[in-house]
Amino acid sequence: VTDDERRSSVPLASERITVMIKYGLPVVAALILVFAIFSIAKTRPVHATVAPPSPPPGAAFSQDVGAVGLVEASSENIGISVPVPGLVTQVYVKAGDRVAKGQKLFSMDDRDLRAELALRRSSLALAQGTLDKLLHSPRPEEIPPAEALVNEAGQLYQDAEIQLKLIESVRDKRAIRDEDLLRRRIAVKTAGARLEEAKDKLTLLKAGAWQPDIEIARAQVVEAQSRIERVEADLARTVVAAPIAGEILQCKVRAGEYAPAGPLAQPLILMGATDQLNVRADVDEQDAWRVKAGSAALASVRGETSHRYRLRFVRFEPYVIPKKNLTGDSTERVDTRVLQVIFALEKNAPVYAGQQMDVFIDARNAGGR
Repeated sequence: VTDDERRSSVPLASERITVMIKYGLPVVAALILVFAIFSIAKTRPVHATVAPPSPPPGAAFSQDVGAVGLVEASSENIGISVPVPGLVTQVYVKAGDRVAKGQKLFSMDDRDLRAELALRRSSLALAQGTLDKLLHSPRPEEIPPAEALVNEAGQLYQDAEIQLKLIESVRDKRAIRDEDLLRRRIAVKTAGARLEEAKDKLTLLKAGAWQPDIEIARAQVVEAQSRIERVEADLARTVVAAPIAGEILQCKVRAGEYAPAGPLAQPLILMGATDQLNVRADVDEQDAWRVKAGSAALASVRGETSHRYRLRFVRFEPYVIPKKNLTGDSTERVDTRVLQVIFALEKNAPVYAGQQMDVFIDARNAGGR
């Protein structure tokens, strides 16, 4: 290869590189773009149009007021608490059980109270024994010894008198000393005093107990009985019973747990009369004037709008309260107040206490209560 040929081949290679850059890079870029578009199209999620599981609730009357209702027992839900705190030892019911009025729900530790009750009963037995002793005194066996003491004192008195008479009957006073005569006279008086003492003791014994002593003993018996009744009342409070006949809706207490007294955020047991369920509807205060007593109403369960249940008006809760039951709707106002209206639900309706319902109240004859 000559130098001239070498010089002519260099421009040709340079031209080829320029052509490849000019036309090749756009082609490669176009291929990459096509691949990217294809890849994005394949990985893009497909949003299919799906019908809602149930249609949204619609108006039930030509003019109505919509409200959110909460199903509750006809007796209202009763949160069971305890009058005194203590350790729960046994629970007798569970959720879903039906109980009668006065039936035991759970019991608390009562060992200290039972020990105190035994002590109080012993005190009562002691006080009663003291009273019985006073009422039945004197014992028949106590009379003969007391009478014997009277007889003995009488004999000693007679002996002292005889001794005095003997010394006084001496004619020659020089034969006796004045000291002996004085002693005999003192002996007579002493024997007479002992005789009177023995007689008084016998009379006191036969008279029985002194009435004020009997009254004091009776008061002690009453006091001891009252102490027993107080302990028994405290003992009865350790067993929590159903205030009404109804159904156990929730049971949040277990054996071995500590039950605090007073109102709780979550009651130990929630119960109520569920033979008849009510719906507590929250009507916004701006619509309260449109609802009047006796208004007809329909309600449907959330998620099941195809079936509506007739409601019967029961009463108003006259005090307007802040709204608590929220639906979760983005347009819902939470700073409003509501008038609560109680409706009776159809019997045997397949709903549960605590369930939310959409309530539509007839407002064609609006005018408030």
